[in-house]
Amino acid sequence: MEIVIHHITYIVERNIKDALNVLELEEKLTEYFEPYDFILGDYAYGKLRLKGFNSKENKNYKPVNDIANLDTYIANYCAYGCRYFVISKVKDLK
Repeated sequence: MEIVIHHITYIVERNIKDALNVLELEEKLTEYFEPYDFILGDYAYGKLRLKGFNSKENKNYKPVNDIANLDTYIANYCAYGCRYFVISKVKDLK
C-alpha cells in the first residue's frame, strides 16, 4: 500500500496490529524525517513515536540508524507486543 504525506510517497512495509493512522502520522511527521529512507512508528502509552532509519546507500547514513538494525531496535526500545508500522520512502527514478 502507498500513502502520500507532505508530497512524499511512502510504501507501507509493515503495519503490525493495524498501527498505521495516516492522519496522526501526517500531524507528527515533520521535515526532520525527510532525509530518512525508512520511518518506524510505534505506540507507547497511547502516543505515536517516530524513528528514522537509512540504508547504507543514503548519504546521511550512520550506523545508529542502519535499517539492518530495525528488528533489534524494535526488540530493545519498543514495548513488547506494541503496535507499530514501518514505511519506506519511494525513490525518484529520475
